[in-house]
Amino acid sequence: MSLRGSTTIKERIFACLPYLLPLIEGLAFGTYLFQQVPALGLAFTPLFPLIQIYTSVPFAGLIVFFALFFLVVRNESIAHFIRFNTMQAILIDIVLVLCSFGLQIFGASFAGEILSNTVFIGLVAAVGYSVIQSALGRYAEVPVISEAVYMQVR
Repeated sequence: MSLRGSTTIKERIFACLPYLLPLIEGLAFGTYLFQQVPALGLAFTPLFPLIQIYTSVPFAGLIVFFALFFLVVRNESIAHFIRFNTMQAILIDIVLVLCSFGLQIFGASFAGEILSNTVFIGLVAAVGYSVIQSALGRYAEVPVISEAVYMQVR
């Protein structure tokens, strides 16, 4: 159940869409895992057209980030449920950026491969959980991230 009233089907769909941002950005962390289990890559095949568009536009990540933040999160006329999920997707994406900086230290070592796989599995779990909860009309409570989201979205 949602905290601020019931949600419509349209709001649930729009609440799920921002999670494409961290998922597309985080696919790079799954490179080693896709090499070890090639069938796993088939699950992400529907994202390839989006990835093509996303990578063809210079600074697409930055543009999408600011567009979501200023046009959705800060727009009080949009439902709280959508703004909450958008901000949560943005924060998951920020965590991925920080993880990518940390993983540059390890490079292509065995430890780097394990950490990359761990980040990818954590990302898929967080995004999957959040999308399922959003589709059900519930607020997804991801530890630490959701608390920060509640502070940002009033």
